[in-house]
Amino acid sequence: MKLRDLLGQDFPGNDAAIEPAVAALDVTGLALDSRVVRSGDLFFALAGSKTDGARFIDAAVAAGAVAVVGEHAPDARKVPFIAVSNPRRALALAAARFFPAQPATIAAVTGTSGKTSVAAFTRQIWERLGHVSASIGTIGLVSPKRTVYGSLTTPDPIALHRQLDEIARDGVTHLAFEASSHGLDQYRLDGVRVAAGGFTNLTRDHMDYHPTVAHYLAAKLRLFRDLVPPGGAAVISADHDCSTEAIEAARSRGLRVMAVGRNGDGAGEGIRLVDAEVDGFSQQLAIEHRGKAYSIRLPLVGAFQIENALVAAGLAIGTGSDAANVFGSLEHLEGAKGRLELVGERNGAPIFVDYAHKPDALVKALQALRPYAKRKLIVVFGAGGDRDAGKRPIMGAIAAENADGVIITDDNPRSERPEAIRAAILAAAKGAKEIGDRAAAIRAAIEELEPGDALLIAGKGHETGQIIGGDVLPFSDHEAVAAALATRVS
Repeated sequence: MKLRDLLGQDFPGNDAAIEPAVAALDVTGLALDSRVVRSGDLFFALAGSKTDGARFIDAAVAAGAVAVVGEHAPDARKVPFIAVSNPRRALALAAARFFPAQPATIAAVTGTSGKTSVAAFTRQIWERLGHVSASIGTIGLVSPKRTVYGSLTTPDPIALHRQLDEIARDGVTHLAFEASSHGLDQYRLDGVRVAAGGFTNLTRDHMDYHPTVAHYLAAKLRLFRDLVPPGGAAVISADHDCSTEAIEAARSRGLRVMAVGRNGDGAGEGIRLVDAEVDGFSQQLAIEHRGKAYSIRLPLVGAFQIENALVAAGLAIGTGSDAANVFGSLEHLEGAKGRLELVGERNGAPIFVDYAHKPDALVKALQALRPYAKRKLIVVFGAGGDRDAGKRPIMGAIAAENADGVIITDDNPRSERPEAIRAAILAAAKGAKEIGDRAAAIRAAIEELEPGDALLIAGKGHETGQIIGGDVLPFSDHEAVAAALATRVS
């Protein structure tokens, strides 16, 4: 592909500044990591929080890069250098051109909690309606012909657009994906042809990255302000403090706003939750859309799953699906792996695994399980190292207030001392036990279970590894529960 075709006219001054011979260069690949550069690649030198890609230009050139794109040209150049004001966006748009195929219908969802479930639910709705569908997010890529488990909510632009191209060529017509604040703030999603955007909620998270909550919200709202085109749908949960700001951002872009939830617009485009009652491990919902009433049995636990399901329904309706069929499909939803997932029981006490690793998610999960604990509600959790340390005592206090038994254990300590992380949580979790070894903590919690209890194991959800220092050791909450139950049985 010619370099001129990769850069196009999207970057003011770019094309005019490129000499004809440079514009005609053949580019056979894209790279942002000098260690994977191959002969013929176009290298993007991106400035990061820990290092500057400009430091690796010589290595990229030595590996065969034919040209470099970045913000500031180095003093000495061995290959052409194209200066752009926003190299991250340049990379994303170049990746969209290099990998041009995308599913015809794409919906993106952002918010602090619920993204994984909304993406999975939207995919399931579309599948039930007969569309070849996929989802991309924290648990990886899920599609009919390829499922690739990953760890990044929003992949880098090259990986993301390669995936879009591959699944589109596989026949996927409908895609739902998670739009993280990091991905939005770093322009990783630019170039994705998003037809509809969803917004769940905004609570404390990623304060190690975002300097303020306002910055965090602004990053989320890029989905509506910059990515969903005018006329596209904006499905917004209307029951939160920041809902008004999200709605205003969508309206300023000329989007079709669909407000959902207790404060949803049931008489118009949105979906209003009229009533909800717990029905075993399901919930009976009464909703209203375009003035018409619907009764739905949602096979999921927790009020937050109602929010996720309604946002997913809105995304499906907002991209052209029939409302009645969409609402009917909600009765067949399956929870995403590690999202308030029932993984076993002992003495009749249910055991749930959930990804809750932030304050709001933890309180929602505990409140969702309270109806299932006639006796004691027990929680096992920790906190990740090298991440927002301020949330640790907050989560400790939440656990002490909302659970009857608390065991503090290790999550992914990374480079931090595990005992220091646990101490920060324990400082606000009066009466909590401390068991550093996560498998031992889970085993101890299961040993305590009696009829009428319920157990929540929070923080890691679907993850199959534990990050200790620089190593990722095999570990799964699901497997730890199975092992504890098997040991008990034997």
